[in-house]
Amino acid sequence: MNWKKILLVVMLIGVINTLQSQQIKKVKIEDVKKIIDTSTVPLVVNFWATWCKPCVHELPGFEKNIAAMKDKKVKLLLVSLDLADDYPKGIAEFLKKNNYTAQTVWLNETDAASFCPVIDKTWEGTIPATIMVNNKKHYRKFFGQQLPEPRLQQELQLLVE
Repeated sequence: MNWKKILLVVMLIGVINTLQSQQIKKVKIEDVKKIIDTSTVPLVVNFWATWCKPCVHELPGFEKNIAAMKDKKVKLLLVSLDLADDYPKGIAEFLKKNNYTAQTVWLNETDAASFCPVIDKTWEGTIPATIMVNNKKHYRKFFGQQLPEPRLQQELQLLVE
């Protein structure tokens, strides 16, 4: 194989990787609230950061258990609270390295005292935090802590029952 063919293959791999890497949209808390309020399917919104060990620990369970509920049309939205320096490259690299496929957005806000109450009045800013919503059932439940996998499974069942 000559160097031109090698270069072409390398360029094609780069293009494919770029196309496959997730686009991480920059959002405000009102955008997240609108997604929550208008969802027509059961929705799990997880607030996390790449530097948060409990967040990183629970993410595989979220991806796996929600993927297993494909027939229930449960959707997972990951809302990154990473620092601006990590947006978008650091977040995208973390997602790719861990093969996470859930839709991910980056919250472009830093004042937890103003954005937390928009999601839930009891949220004091700790992460991970999760809200589960099923608007058709008028179901809404907030968790201001890590959800161990057995508890996550129980809560997902309540979300879709």
